[in-house]
Amino acid sequence: MSSSDVQASSKIKRGVDVRFTTRTFLIITLLAILAGCGGPEPSDQPFTDFEKTVETYDVTEYAVPVFREDDGVTYINDILIVNREYSLPPDYNPGLEPEVIDAYTRLIQDAAAEGYSLTIVSGFRSYQDQEAVYADLAGRLGEEEADLIALPPGHSEHQSGLAVDIGSVESASNAAVAFGDTPDYDWMKDVAHEYGFIVRYQEGKEDITGLDYEPWHIRYVGEEAAAEIYEEDLVLEEYLGID
Repeated sequence: MSSSDVQASSKIKRGVDVRFTTRTFLIITLLAILAGCGGPEPSDQPFTDFEKTVETYDVTEYAVPVFREDDGVTYINDILIVNREYSLPPDYNPGLEPEVIDAYTRLIQDAAAEGYSLTIVSGFRSYQDQEAVYADLAGRLGEEEADLIALPPGHSEHQSGLAVDIGSVESASNAAVAFGDTPDYDWMKDVAHEYGFIVRYQEGKEDITGLDYEPWHIRYVGEEAAAEIYEEDLVLEEYLGID
């Protein structure tokens, strides 16, 4: 190889070395710049100074109804349900439950102490009793009209032994006096839950309950459930999540 060839080769090698060294330097520099960008500066604040926010929810608001059926009787969240959709068997015949009798007795006594006069107008009604009541109404008014004010046999709360019709002494003895317009009712509707009762068929909720407004019909559900239903202005179907 001539001396000129050696010099050329040497220049080529030096050129390659120079190009490689420059490229490597640029890559390393770029990586260093990227590594130093985009992340927050380290904080000297202790971890214990950070606040954690936890959002809480009312579990009952999202609770799924728990259904249970015993001998043809449906319970939702351990509360007996009977309406147009849920029925009682013809042989279900418990009579008026003792806790209901105790509760309405205390309600009537406390009403008297406050100067009001309440009395029970109707209590337990068997399947056969309801059959006769419904047939009479349907015969006189027609089935369509009867359905607005009564339920067919097997669908009445009176058969459950947990409901009564209550009135003032005046409204119970005089058909011209509407219980819902009496001071006795005004007092009762705001304290019934304290005895475990709810006004079952509320005004404005007819499309849910399936019956016309009945201020006289009270249903025993226990004091805890009754208080929640009253305070939230619900009917039983809404409370059980089946409206």
